[in-house]
Amino acid sequence: MVTETLSPDGLRIRAGHHHKPYRYLLADGELDQLLLDLGLRRAASIWAGQRAVEESAPHGVYGRPCMAFVLMDPTSGPWVPNEQAVMAALVIGDDGARFLPNAAAKAGGHRRLGRNYGEAVLVDTHLCGTGHFRYGHSAEVRGLIIGSSAQTTDQDLFEAGALARDFVDAIAERHLAWQEKTGPGEWLGANDTPADQHRALVSCFPSG
Repeated sequence: MVTETLSPDGLRIRAGHHHKPYRYLLADGELDQLLLDLGLRRAASIWAGQRAVEESAPHGVYGRPCMAFVLMDPTSGPWVPNEQAVMAALVIGDDGARFLPNAAAKAGGHRRLGRNYGEAVLVDTHLCGTGHFRYGHSAEVRGLIIGSSAQTTDQDLFEAGALARDFVDAIAERHLAWQEKTGPGEWLGANDTPADQHRALVSCFPSG
């Protein structure tokens, strides 16, 4: 399911998630709404960048009124395949969806390599086999990896980094509010119980 809104400047913003690792913080639909809210900031930045004057544009003039972003789940272990570790996608502008595979390639490559995918493209090309994307960069902010595409590589990196910072800050803010509301406990959840994955780790050990 994809939700959407329109920026004050008329850019269409669409968001959707593959899965939601923050169920204790975000009810149904709230992750997509958070992405739309953060997408409004990126839409404003894209709009301003495309209309900037070269001499005064801090990141250069943007070539297109659109972008695509792919967010990887920072809570997924390295053994989880990339296609299952995608948390969400955000598309800005009518033509933004065309760049989703590019953004996904950057984000997935970063997660696979453990570093900015653009380094591999420019320096370690032996790490990029047939069918891999020929451009970087990807951003990682405190463990959250985001790939973006539609502008120059540096502009993509800036926008991906900005979105990552905003998302990390938003989750941290909601987590602090949740802690104050629920009080002390041991596990992140309404029932204060461990997740099944943690129980599975010790399932072979007798409980009695």
